[in-house]
Formats: sequence, structure tokens, C-alpha cells
Amino acid sequence: MTIDSIVTAAMLAIGDELLSGRTKDKNIGHLADMLQLAGIDLKEVRIVADEEDAIVAALNALRPGYDYVFTSGGIGPTHDDITADAVAKAFGVPCEHDAAAMQLLGEMYARRDMEFTEARQRMARMPVGAAHIRNPVSTAPGFIIGNVYVMAGVPQVFQAMLDEVLPALRKGAPVLSLAISCPFGEGEIGAPLAAIQKAHPETSIGSYPRYVGQSFSTEIVVRARSQEPLEAAGAAVEAMIEEIRRAKAGQR
Repeated sequence: MTIDSIVTAAMLAIGDELLSGRTKDKNIGHLADMLQLAGIDLKEVRIVADEEDAIVAALNALRPGYDYVFTSGGIGPTHDDITADAVAKAFGVPCEHDAAAMQLLGEMYARRDMEFTEARQRMARMPVGAAHIRNPVSTAPGFIIGNVYVMAGVPQVFQAMLDEVLPALRKGAPVLSLAISCPFGEGEIGAPLAAIQKAHPETSIGSYPRYVGQSFSTEIVVRARSQEPLEAAGAAVEAMIEEIRRAKAGQR
């Protein structure tokens, strides 16, 4: 494992059920949380239907621009699980039954005294040259090809597969954060907060409005990769709040 200053990632969530609302995605949030802990910036998320051309186009748009691309969904046994074929097409390689995956699944179904049907064998298909991602939950492996990590859509399995791959990823410098409670709404702090952001380019400053009772307030979150710029921007935000407070007091 190595640590770089900035490591980036994208996610491609695949499945008609996500777009129809029938399934509420849980994997995006989990991936974002785990990557943040690893110092990897999740920069983009796309959701596409179970359509080969859409998957290929999205994957080929994402993988040149980021260090890692993670996919979820579409590697099961049914006819609409086409992710493996689409990934193979994106990389220009055949998609075939992987011998090691066939053995893993064959042995698992034999232990359970279940037939290793043609449909179940589909879960052993992957692009030629791909490496396995171990699946400690339900055996059927995900796979890695290039900088693309192809994992299941079932949250429990996705999470287990992510745990398998995270230790081997390049890590970025962790992002530090500072939350500051501001008693004023975004309409009052927008311009001075933008000036603070411009003056502190090594930080990222977000504002999150709240409405309680009849009044607006804002939580301001400053993020940076080192303590000094974090504290400097935080001090500027605190000074901004105090200045607005004094100005409002002077109007009374």
C-alpha cells in the first residue's frame, strides 16, 4: 500500500431496478464512506440501466479519468445480468467462463446438494484476464480488470467484496473536516463565504442550510488535507460570523 496526496474514484451503479425506484441503492453511500476513510476521493457516480451499450459507454467515459472505478450490480445468474459481458466489451476482450470461478461455484453447489445449472454457471463468466474479488458471503466472485472493480449489487455482498479490495488500493492523504454552526441563513453568508473560499484554495467549504421554527441557520463544513489550511479557513469563517453578528446588532 502506498499513500499519495490525491487518489480519485468513480462509481457505476447498474440496474433497471435502481432507475425505476423499485430498489433503493445502499451501495453508493457505503462506498463513499469507506473511500473517505481511505483518503480516496469519490468524484462521480453514474446510474445506468441493464443495457450493454449504456454500460460500455459509461465505463469507457469513467475509467480514463479516475484511479479507480467501482461497479455494482448485474453479475448474477439471470438473463438481465449483463455486466460481465459489457465490461469485457469495454476492454475489447472475450467474456468466458473462468475455470477457477467454475470450480469454486461447482464445489459450493455440490456441498449444498444443488444442481450447478447453466443459469448458475453464468456467475462464473468474466472478461479474459480478469482477477477475482473474493466473495465470502455467497461464493460467486467479483472481478478486477484494469482499474475497474466489478462487484455485486446485493448490499451485503457488495460490502464484503469492498472489504476484500480496500487494503490493496493506493491510499490518498485523509481529508480533515471542521464543522462550524452558523446562526445565519445562506442568503446572508453567501457572498462573504465565497470570498473565504477564494482566499483559501487548499480547502473545500460547504454550507448546509437548516430551517427550525421560523428561522434559517447553516452548518458550514471546511475540509482540507492538512491542519494548517483547515484552521486558517475555519478562523476566517468564525470571523465572518462575528462580523455579521455585529453588523446586525448595530442595526437595532
